[in-house]
Amino acid sequence: MEPPHPPPSSHDGTGDTGVTGEGRYGEAVFPPERAGEDERIDLGALAYDETTLARLERLGAGPGWHCLEVGAGTGTVAHRLLDRTGVESVLAVDRDVRFLSARPAPGLTVMEADITAPDFDPGRFQLVHARFVLMHLPARRELLARLAGLLAPGGVLVLGDAVDLTSAVAADTPYTRTMRAMWQGLKDTIGTDVTWVPEYPRLLREAGLTSVAAEIYVPPLLPGSAISRFWADTWSRARESMTATGLVDDATVTEAIRCLESPDCAELSAGLITAWGRRPGDGPSGG
Repeated sequence: MEPPHPPPSSHDGTGDTGVTGEGRYGEAVFPPERAGEDERIDLGALAYDETTLARLERLGAGPGWHCLEVGAGTGTVAHRLLDRTGVESVLAVDRDVRFLSARPAPGLTVMEADITAPDFDPGRFQLVHARFVLMHLPARRELLARLAGLLAPGGVLVLGDAVDLTSAVAADTPYTRTMRAMWQGLKDTIGTDVTWVPEYPRLLREAGLTSVAAEIYVPPLLPGSAISRFWADTWSRARESMTATGLVDDATVTEAIRCLESPDCAELSAGLITAWGRRPGDGPSGG
């Protein structure tokens, strides 16, 4: 019998939550060379980009701003910053830039780099943004402080990561078991941990930033929606690590995917917590 919940994890806000996998995103899971990986990433972008860009606009992103997009993926946020807000430039950074290089644009600079490297210091920016990045990396507190250090005076750091709404109190269904198995499989494989994400406001404050705030967005699971297709594709690609947890078998994952395709689906997706804070000093403003 599959246990209804994974064992609880303890954490201290550092991201060091016990024994986890030592693989890396893009290597142990979701390799970019696998056919359709850029399309999977773009489905996530379709689900979350509008919320992200609306927040960046309200924080003042616009003409004259130089921006750093960390873990830029296929570059959808970087492109929309340039096209929609009219920022001066975006430096898009990723460990694998094949998708970014395939989509050049005026004002966009692509940098292949590892943000965990001690010498990562690409400059100072009015905006530093990372979405669905830190949750996959160890030493998250140190990385957050390093990103805060890349802000120009008055610049804003905006971080977005997933919050799990299914593991603690949701009913035990094939969907919720599959979602739990995904998080556990990612933790076992590459060390992903979303349990600490609600602590972002406190961690931003501890990094010396001011005007700290946060919000959450949960996209609806509707048949054919970008988020439903994203989870279906993600689970299909991560089946091996998910079934290895013992929390689900292959048939349960298939049933969960079928749920996403049904108009009778009555489940909650994972949400996106976006948190931000400003470096003290004269510079851009927004709210």
